[in-house]
Order: sequence, then structure tokens, then C-alpha cells
Amino acid sequence: MTSPAVLKFGGSTFPALQSYADLATALSQRIADEQRPLAVVVSAMPGETEKLRSMLHQANPQPDDATGAGLLTLPDTISAHLLSTALHRAGITATVLAGHQQGLVTDATFMWARVERLDAAPLRQALDQHQVVIIPGGQAADQHGRPTWLGKNSSDLSAVLVAAALGAERCEVHSDVDGIYSADPNAVSGARLLSEVAYDVAALMSLYGAKVLHRRSVRTAKQHGITLVCRHNRAPFPSGTVIGSLGAPTASVVLNTKSTVLAYDTTAQADLAHSIFHTEGIDTVRLEDGPHLIIVGGYLDIERFQRAHDLPRARVLGIPVTEITGSRAITHIADEPEQARRLAQKLHDALPEPAVGIRVL
Repeated sequence: MTSPAVLKFGGSTFPALQSYADLATALSQRIADEQRPLAVVVSAMPGETEKLRSMLHQANPQPDDATGAGLLTLPDTISAHLLSTALHRAGITATVLAGHQQGLVTDATFMWARVERLDAAPLRQALDQHQVVIIPGGQAADQHGRPTWLGKNSSDLSAVLVAAALGAERCEVHSDVDGIYSADPNAVSGARLLSEVAYDVAALMSLYGAKVLHRRSVRTAKQHGITLVCRHNRAPFPSGTVIGSLGAPTASVVLNTKSTVLAYDTTAQADLAHSIFHTEGIDTVRLEDGPHLIIVGGYLDIERFQRAHDLPRARVLGIPVTEITGSRAITHIADEPEQARRLAQKLHDALPEPAVGIRVL
């Protein structure tokens, strides 16, 4: 089998049903041009996961994690099958491998599962038989075959795991932005596209809540030596940022209004909470200026989590805004989203200009 290309398409790729036909046409052309199969990871259409989340919490305000993992992965499965049937219509052979069919085995954390084993055989067999294999993002199964979820925005991680299983040297990540910027371009004016970013810098930005790549996906890519290529999800799919072992020094500002800073009464309490969150696979940052902890953007019910794990109560301080220069991070705290945006703009305006020009690939 010719080495397949590994591609990931985020949910913003599919604002309407016609989008699946459009992508099928583009993938058909790529197959014709390159004469090799494609492994394609897809996310759900915008808003579909949150619709199910709302229904779940209406049925039970405190659902168990196994139920959540089983339900909230379904929109990605639907998206995968819609792309599959669009490819069939275009004359391309395609199949879908859901979480329990991928050979990806995790622990039983369910909602923030950790990968324990990846058997490449199901992927390779499917690619031998089809031109395109479609993988719903973020899905896996535990050793008993029960559905597990790799966490919010984990389609990137799915794509990197697929690339690692197949021995691919690169993984293309398509989204509604063409790469990593010095700040969120939707919130901060003057944000600059970064053409080359080192693994560790990209992981640090993600750790503090940057809406770039899933942090575990960057770490996994570094572990396996996989180059990540960020591309826009609309034709002609221009490349913007390459993430790899090399990268020029960068300065950036990270703002994620869904992140929260919690304050505990003592350092010991903050350390304990950080350890428990980390053990459960939830991204947190332990700040050094006091008993403070960032819960990085997502959809965690913090109160429920703390009760379930018998953690001390914490008070909400606000929204973190973080300056990153190289490996150094300084976090400021804003009271509410608009103040956070103003602070991010001010900090970004004060960033040093890049030493070299930004190169758009």
C-alpha cells in the first residue's frame, strides 16, 4: 500500500450539508493527483455536540461519565458518515471506523480518556480496501469495548494517533484559521501569523488555553517525530504554520474566555486539586503567585467535579490572560470577558516585533 496522507478537518469545515459534497470533491481531486489513499479525521458540525450536551443535562443534571462519553461522541460519527456518503456519490470508495473499530484502546476514564494501546491493523486493513478511511475525532474504546472520549477538541489528537500508527511523517490539520497566531485574531487586532513554531512552544500555548492544537496532540507528534501542518479548511487549503522540532523565538498572548482561575485557601489545597485534575486528564495550570489554578477552557462542571472528588471549595478569581515569551509565561487575571479582551489587546500591542518577517507558506 502506498503511504496514505493523514488529514484532519475541524467542525467549522461543515457549516452546511453541502460542505460534505464540497470536501468530497476536493478529496477526490487529491486522490487523483497523488494516487494514494487518505486517512481523514473529522469533527462534528458546529453546535451539534452542544445540542446533545444540553439534552443530556436536561434528562439528568449530573449524568455519569460513561453515558456522556457514549452520547457526546455521536455527532462526530454522524459527520464521518455524511462525508463517507458524499464520497460514495463522487465515485470514491470510503468507510468509517468508529472508536471501537480503530484499534485505539484507552483507560476507563470515559470523558478524558488516556491512550493505552494502538493496534494499527484495523486502519491498515481498511486502507487496503478503500481509497478513504474516515475516523470520527476524539473517539476510542476501553479494554471492554465501551465508548470513551479523548476530551474536548481532541480530533487533533485522533489525527496524530492515526499518523503515528501508520508511520506517517506529517499530519495536516485543517481549520477555519490557516495557522497559529500571536493572539486570537478574532479577539485581538494585529495578531501575526507564525510560520514555524517548535513543538514545545505550541504545547505551552495550548496548555494556557490557546485555540490552536490539542496539547496532547502536540506532545504525541513530538514523541513520534510527526510534523504538523496547519492549513485552512477551504480550497485551495493554504498552509500557514508548520509545527516541528524547529521554530523561531515567538511571543504571544493567550486568551480563552472559557478558562477560569480558581483560588484555594492554602497552597496544599491548590496542589491537591491540581494533582486530582491532572490525574483525571483535565488540563490545568498551577500558578506560582499563590494557591491559584487555571482550569483551561472547556465544558467541565467544576462544582460537580470538586464534590465528586471531595476537594475543598474554591472561589472563582476571573479569566486568565497569559503572555508567553519563549518558555516563559506570565498570567494576568481579568474580571469578565470584555475586560479580558481589552487586556489581551494591550499586552499584544506591547509585544516585541518579530526579529524576522513572517513567512506565509
